[in-house]
Amino acid sequence: MSAFGTYLDHLIYGYYPYLVGTVFLVGSLLRYDHGQFTWKTGSSQMLSSKNMRLGSNLFHIGIIVIFFGHLFGMLTPHWVYSPFLHAGTKQLLAIVVGGIAGAMCLVGGAMLLHRRIFNPRVRASSSTMDTLILGLIVFQAFLGMITIIFSLGHMDGEMMLTLSSWAQAIVFFGGGAAAYMENVSWIYKLHIFLGLTIILLFPFSRLVHVWSVPFGYITRRYQLVRKRG
Repeated sequence: MSAFGTYLDHLIYGYYPYLVGTVFLVGSLLRYDHGQFTWKTGSSQMLSSKNMRLGSNLFHIGIIVIFFGHLFGMLTPHWVYSPFLHAGTKQLLAIVVGGIAGAMCLVGGAMLLHRRIFNPRVRASSSTMDTLILGLIVFQAFLGMITIIFSLGHMDGEMMLTLSSWAQAIVFFGGGAAAYMENVSWIYKLHIFLGLTIILLFPFSRLVHVWSVPFGYITRRYQLVRKRG
C-alpha cells in the first residue's frame, strides 16, 4: 500500500470514527436541548398512505435487525463465543440473517424513497435532509448486500474477525485500529465509511426520533378506563 493509502486509512478508519462519535453525542444533546419541536419522525402517512405501511414495516424491521446484529456481532469479543461457535459458523449465520434483514431494509427503503421523490404531496413536505438520509440508508443497505457476495468467497470467518477487531479497537480505545483495515477489500471500507457518515449526519436529520422510543410504555402500569354512569 502506498504512503497516501496508508494515510487515508489512518484518517478514515483511525480518526474519523472519533469525530463521528463526538458529533453524534454532542449534536444529539444540543438538538434535544435547543430543538425539541423538531424531535419527531415527520410522518407523511396522512398525505399519502399508498404502500406506506408495507414499505415502512419492511424498512424498520430490517434496519432494527441489522442494527442489533452489527452491534452485538461486531462488539462481542471472539473469546466470548469461540468455545461453542466457530467464526465461520457465526459468519454464515450473519450472512443468512443479515441477508434477509438487508433485503427487507433495501426493498422497504426503496419504496419509501420512491414515494418521497415521486409523490408530489410527500415531496413538498420533505426537507432535503429527509431525502438525503433515506437515500444514504438505502444505498448503505445495497452495499451491505454486495458485501455478502464478497463474504461468500471466504467462509473461514477471518474477515469478520478482522472487522470486529477494528470496531472493538475503536469503541474500547484499543489503539492501532486503522492497522486492521490495511488489507480489507474496498467494498467493506466503503460500507464502513458510509455507515460512519450516516452516524455523523444523525443529529441533523429526522433519525433523532429513535431516541424517543417509548420503552417506558412497556413497563408502565395498566390504566383503567371506566364508562360514566
